[in-house]
Amino acid sequence: MKKYQSVVLIGMPGAGKSTLGVLLAKELAMDFVDTDLLIQSREGKTLQEIIDGSDYLNLRRIEGEVISSAELPNHVIATGGSVVYSAEGMANLRLLGPVVFLHCSAAELRRRIHNYESRGIAKAPGQSFEELFAEREALYRKYADITVDCDGRDLQQVLGRVLEELETLS
Repeated sequence: MKKYQSVVLIGMPGAGKSTLGVLLAKELAMDFVDTDLLIQSREGKTLQEIIDGSDYLNLRRIEGEVISSAELPNHVIATGGSVVYSAEGMANLRLLGPVVFLHCSAAELRRRIHNYESRGIAKAPGQSFEELFAEREALYRKYADITVDCDGRDLQQVLGRVLEELETLS
């Protein structure tokens, strides 16, 4: 398999970016980082506390700053769901390696996410999950080098699919 500098995972909250990212990092002998943790570490607050203390746009701004300046060679990078709102941040991530969109249907994400209102999701006040899903879906597809459908697949099947797709890029 071609050795990438890094592999970037994007997708909605609940798509499995962090969970899959750890397994993928083990398979590829890379480090793993969850960019939500980088944001929380920098700010000294949870994502929800950042939103509660200001607003969702401030969280997106902070995320853009953190991602734009991130130097993460040899990493599997699990991004926050709103990373695609930062063109500068996505440009930086795309320099690091292929961007993999973990696609789940809205129904599957609804089944997985039980804390939509308190999870620290950067969304407009009153924006429904379905509206947010539709808005982000187009951005995920825009930036993705690879799209892997996660519906009806367990974690090992998704991991296998991602590895197969990465192989085709080499």
